[in-house]
Amino acid sequence: MRSPLLNKLSLICGRRLPVSWLVLCFTSVLVLIAVFGSSFPKSFDYVTVTPVPEIYSNYRRLKEQAAVDYFQLRTVSTGAGRQGELGLCGKERENYVPCYNVTANALLGFKDGEEFDRHCEVSSQGKFCLVRPPKDYKIPLRWPAGRDVIWTGNVKITKDQFLSSGSITKRMMLLEENQIAFDSQDGLIFDGVKDYSRQIAEMMGLGSDSEFFQAGVRTVLDIGCGFGSFGAHLVSLKLMALCVAAYEATGSQVQIALERGLPAMIGDFISTQLPYPSLSFDMVHCAQCGIVWDKKEGMFLIEFDRLLKPGGFFVITSPISKPPGHATSSKKRSMLTPLAQFTEKICWSLIAQQDETFIWQKAADAHCYSSLKKNEVPLCKEGYDAPYYQTLMPCIIGASSKRWIPIQNKSSSPDFSSVELEVHGKYCSTPNYFSLPAPTFSFCTRLMAAGVSPEDFFEDLQIWKFALKNYWSLLTPLIFSDHPKRPGDEDPLPPFNMVRNVMDMNAHYGGLNAAFLEEMKSVWVMNVVPVRARNTLPLILDRGFLGVFHDWCEPFPTYPRTYDLLHANGLLSHLTSERCSLVELFVEMDRILRPEGWVVLSDKLGAIELARAHATQVRWDARVIDVQNGNDQRLLVCQKPFVKK
Repeated sequence: MRSPLLNKLSLICGRRLPVSWLVLCFTSVLVLIAVFGSSFPKSFDYVTVTPVPEIYSNYRRLKEQAAVDYFQLRTVSTGAGRQGELGLCGKERENYVPCYNVTANALLGFKDGEEFDRHCEVSSQGKFCLVRPPKDYKIPLRWPAGRDVIWTGNVKITKDQFLSSGSITKRMMLLEENQIAFDSQDGLIFDGVKDYSRQIAEMMGLGSDSEFFQAGVRTVLDIGCGFGSFGAHLVSLKLMALCVAAYEATGSQVQIALERGLPAMIGDFISTQLPYPSLSFDMVHCAQCGIVWDKKEGMFLIEFDRLLKPGGFFVITSPISKPPGHATSSKKRSMLTPLAQFTEKICWSLIAQQDETFIWQKAADAHCYSSLKKNEVPLCKEGYDAPYYQTLMPCIIGASSKRWIPIQNKSSSPDFSSVELEVHGKYCSTPNYFSLPAPTFSFCTRLMAAGVSPEDFFEDLQIWKFALKNYWSLLTPLIFSDHPKRPGDEDPLPPFNMVRNVMDMNAHYGGLNAAFLEEMKSVWVMNVVPVRARNTLPLILDRGFLGVFHDWCEPFPTYPRTYDLLHANGLLSHLTSERCSLVELFVEMDRILRPEGWVVLSDKLGAIELARAHATQVRWDARVIDVQNGNDQRLLVCQKPFVKK
C-alpha cells in the first residue's frame, strides 16, 4: 500500500513517479542545506571596522540572531550542545562555601585555629550541581534601601541566634517577621556609628570624619566587621571599606554585609597571609575582632604592617565592661601591653587613646627601618611579596618598594599622571604557585618586557567609559526578546539597574571600576587579578579601588548569591592554558551570582562558543553579540534565572 504522501505527490507530478526520483530530490535538498549552512558565517562577517577596539555600536537584531543561530549549529556539531543541564544541589548546600570544611580540616590534622582557614586542597566537589536559593529567598531591595533592610530568608541567621547575640548586635538589627532592619544611626560602639567615626577622626587630629579623605584615607580594611555598620557609614563618606571576617556557618558577618550591598569577603590569617599585596590599605580597623595579639610572636601585627601603606593608621577598639574596682584598667593594660611593646619594634607610633579606642600610625619616614634591631624583627628580603595564601612571615617589608609613598602625599584621583605611573614601571607575572617549591616564591618570577605606558593606561580608560554605557543598556531582559535594545539608547524600565555588587574577574588596570565611578553608578567593584596573569593589583589598589588576587581554578571566598554582576574580559582565553575546567568555573560563577543576576563575558570567538555551551549547562539565558570591530571578538550576555524548587 502506498503512503498518503506518495499519493499526493503522484497527483501533482504524475501517477508514474519513480521512487528513485523521489530519493534523488530528497538528497538534493539535503546537499543544498549543507552548502548554505557551511557558508552561514558570511551572513554576519560584514562588520564595520572601528578604530577603537571592543566597541560595539549600531548592531542589528538580524545580525545578532544570525550569530546566535550560528553558535547553536556549531555547538551541536561539536557535541557541546548535547551536554545536558546540571541538576540542583540538595537543600543542605543552600549556603555552601567550598574550601571551608572545618570537620574535614580537623580530621586531616589541622589545629590551633588552622582548621578554620581556607583549605581548597581538602575540598571535594564530586558531581557538579547548582546551588539553589533557600525556599524563602527574595530579590534584594534596590540600593540604598537594601543597605538598611534585608530579607531574613536570604541569609542564614535564625531568630534564636539573633536573640542570643550580644547587646551590640541587638542594637544593630531590628528583627521583623521577614526582614532585618539596620539602624544607620546606631549599631556599632556606645553612642552610635556616626559618633564613633567622628571620635576616630578627632583622635587623628581632624575636625570631623568628612576629612578622612583629605588626610589620605581612601581605603579601609575592616577586620571582623560585625554586620557592616561602620563600613556602611564610611561608604556614605565616599571611602571604600572592605569587610574581612572568618568563615561562619551561620550568622555570617560577610554574608550579611554583602547582602546589604557592602564590600566583603571571607578572610582569615591564622596561618596564612591575606590575598592582597603589600602597601594595600590606608587604614586597618579592628573593633572587637577577637585577635590575641601576643600569639605567634606578633605575626598578626606584622601582617597588618605589610598591608598598611606608609603613614597609614591602625585603629583598634575593644569595649570592656566596667565592673567595680580596678578590673577595667587591668584589662586595658593586659590588652595594650603586648601591642605597645611590639609596635615600637615595627616603626609604629601610638598617636591617640580615648576610652577603649587606640590609634597607631605606621612610620612614613623610611629612616626608621634602617635603625631596627635585626635580632628582634628582621626585614624581609628585597623584592619579597608573595601574598596568595602564603604562610605568615616573621619579617617586615621595610621601605625599599617604589610604592613607598606616604598616604598624605598620594593623589586623590584614580586617574594617574605619567609621573605617578612611573612608580608602577614594570610589572611581573605573579608566580606559578603550583609548580614552584615554597622557598623559591618570588613576586617577580617573570619580568614583563614593558610596564604600564601612559598611552596604554589612558586608552584603557577611554575604552571602558564607552563600553560601560553599552553594557549598562544591555542589562535588561529585552536583550533576550525578539527586539533587543541597542547600546546607547536610553535606559529601560527597572529592573535594568538592580546592580550593586559587581565583580570584574580579570580587572587589568581597573578600567571598568573607573568607568562606573565616572558615570556615578551606585555600585562597588571587586577587582580580581588572576594569580598567573599580569600583576596589576598594586596599581588598582593605589587608585583607591578594592581588589584581590585569586586563582580561578579554585572557588572564590564568598557565600552563594552575593554578586549582582560578573564581568570578565579575556579571562576564558587566559584560562585555556590552565589546569582548571571551564565547567567548574561556570558552576562557581553560578554559585556566587544571585538569581536574576547578570554575566558579561568578552572574549574571542572560540572561547565564547564554549562559554555559551556552558551557560546553557548552568541554565542561564544567553545571547551572543557581535562587537563589530573587524576581528573575532564577541560578547556573551547572560542572565541567571530565579529557579524556585
